[in-house]
Amino acid sequence: MGSGPLARGRDRTLVLIHGMWSRPHVWKNFKEFFETRGYRVVTPLLRHHDIEPGMEPHPQLGEVSLVHYADDLETEIRALGCRPFVIGHSMGGVLAQVLAERGVTRGAALLASAHCAPVWAFDTNLIRIFGRLMMRQGFWKEPQLPRYDLLRWGALNGFEEQEARDLYASLIPESGRCLFELAFWYLDRNRAALVDAEKVSCPLLFITGAEDRLTSPQLGARTARYYGAKARFELKQGRGHWLPSEPGWEAIAARTAHFFENEAPLFDAGADAAEAAQTRWRPRSGVVNPA
Repeated sequence: MGSGPLARGRDRTLVLIHGMWSRPHVWKNFKEFFETRGYRVVTPLLRHHDIEPGMEPHPQLGEVSLVHYADDLETEIRALGCRPFVIGHSMGGVLAQVLAERGVTRGAALLASAHCAPVWAFDTNLIRIFGRLMMRQGFWKEPQLPRYDLLRWGALNGFEEQEARDLYASLIPESGRCLFELAFWYLDRNRAALVDAEKVSCPLLFITGAEDRLTSPQLGARTARYYGAKARFELKQGRGHWLPSEPGWEAIAARTAHFFENEAPLFDAGADAAEAAQTRWRPRSGVVNPA
């Protein structure tokens, strides 16, 4: 059980947001971990992700926007009757940042998070993973799922071969529009991926694996830097992109629990805790300072 100052009940409500091509099953380990610590854990299913692998995608999935996902999540969170903590993985990390801007979260842990606008994300790794896909005319209107070999190299490199194949077999297509909104936010008239850092009033913890080729350490640090003193970035050696379930997930879960239970409450305390928060919000061993 948790031993930090965070109380039980509503104080320990946690929302886990999955990323691209995924569903709530990615959080199986984290859900069990946090429930044993007394958390009420909610694992939303993003819009039109209610299919099984191999099934035809929903006909409207290709044109679903990040805004649609964020609106659905905000509605679900407001129905909880409290402001929860949030953990987002990959695209789910961007959605968690949007929710933080909207003021419905108490703190967020962003695991291998994609970037928000206006953070620039040019990376040759992304060209290798998505290049051919994004050269197709109208890719932003269709569901997308990269080939196994591309995701094996870029996102599933933290697993042994059979584990990687099993995980890929559980994935489903993702909205092409969301891919466009993240990769080409500067061309998106709606700026769906835009987050105003000034409107974020809760602490953010960014954790990225040193071997992550999809959301690189450089991109993670750059995104954390955008939020200034509200965020910190931690680099985990030997970890890839799929932090919720690849080997070593226990350490990631424990780190996020410590963040929620011992660091985020200092920000909850308000202005009187500002000095204490700054004292506790210092990089430690293995931490890359985003400042």
